[in-house]
Amino acid sequence: MTVVETLMEAAVADVELLRRLDSQGDRFGLPRDVEFLLRCPTAEKAEIVASFINEYQYGVAVEQDLETSPSVLVTVHMPIEQHALLAVSGFMACVCELYGLDYDGWGCVAQSART
Repeated sequence: MTVVETLMEAAVADVELLRRLDSQGDRFGLPRDVEFLLRCPTAEKAEIVASFINEYQYGVAVEQDLETSPSVLVTVHMPIEQHALLAVSGFMACVCELYGLDYDGWGCVAQSART
């Protein structure tokens, strides 16, 4: 799959998740922790990618399951308005392409208006 195909596939999945959150009454403009999951072929790759993300402050990256199923969980505190979310999600997909990882998408807790 090319980088462009990866970005297009991720954008479709991102919009679908945004629609589900919208149906739950999410207020996209409210900042929250958004988690992006990057699946890695090796523990060494997970450590390298987490270090890269943390060093340049793209998010807070933590390596997970290094012995069984290595991955990196990246947390970014942000609103999830479509333009912002697609940009960050696309960046994570590009990082995965550059390092030979699998981008497994993102998730967050729906936020409603504070009263």
